[in-house]
Amino acid sequence: MTAQNDTTHTRRSILGASGGAAAALAAGPALAQATTAAKSPFTVAQTTIPIVGTTDVFPVRRIYCIGRNYAAHAREMGSDPTREPPFFFQKPTDAIQFVAPGTVADHAYPSLTKNYHYEVELVAALKSGGKNIKMEDALSHVYGYALGLDMTRRDLQRALGDEKKPWEIGKSFDQSAPIGPLHRVEQVGHFKDQRISLAVNSTVKQNATLAHMIWSVAEQIVRLSEAFELKAGDIIYSGTPENVGPVVRGDTILCKLDGLPDLSIKIV
Repeated sequence: MTAQNDTTHTRRSILGASGGAAAALAAGPALAQATTAAKSPFTVAQTTIPIVGTTDVFPVRRIYCIGRNYAAHAREMGSDPTREPPFFFQKPTDAIQFVAPGTVADHAYPSLTKNYHYEVELVAALKSGGKNIKMEDALSHVYGYALGLDMTRRDLQRALGDEKKPWEIGKSFDQSAPIGPLHRVEQVGHFKDQRISLAVNSTVKQNATLAHMIWSVAEQIVRLSEAFELKAGDIIYSGTPENVGPVVRGDTILCKLDGLPDLSIKIV
């Protein structure tokens, strides 16, 4: 074969390969994916929560949190609970720190803060979702419940709030969402007026009932679905009672909610 013929053959081969790729793309994304054999350069771990009574785990898609959902807590944070609609923020899924019942998990005091606060909360986990969910349908989307902590770098949150800047750095950081195992609705029912509390070094700091929530879990689901399309795997931290406060290294936090196992961490 001459050099000219070799060049022509090479060009035809390239054009043929390009045509094949184009045809694969035109045929549809499934064929195109199979043709290109795309692979991720690394693996990202899926965040999960153990489900009590099974060997299954609950895959977490998003973490939603509601702010100032108990009237007394809203007042201590400087707002008026009779006038303000609910507001929400998110944490990254890998903020979750799973804490097994009967254990006291080491919890690292985070960087950049000198005023680290606890907030005990009921957590609802969704098995389905949608947009503009109706009130009468809201609880049908709940798969189960857990007890959780919304840990907060309060000094950073307040400083950024005073500057009218997003205070994500005060809420969304490593291990900022400790949580216990998930209990299915068939096991525990829906939570309405159970007592929830938190103690630091055996001294009770937070003590209220879920009936003190301004917005119920069902109402939170409705409101969230107006802003986002909720989906299976979403979890909702439903707000904390009054008397949030600081912890330091060496402190032990014990959280309680009637109907769920205790949750305990030690600040290290």
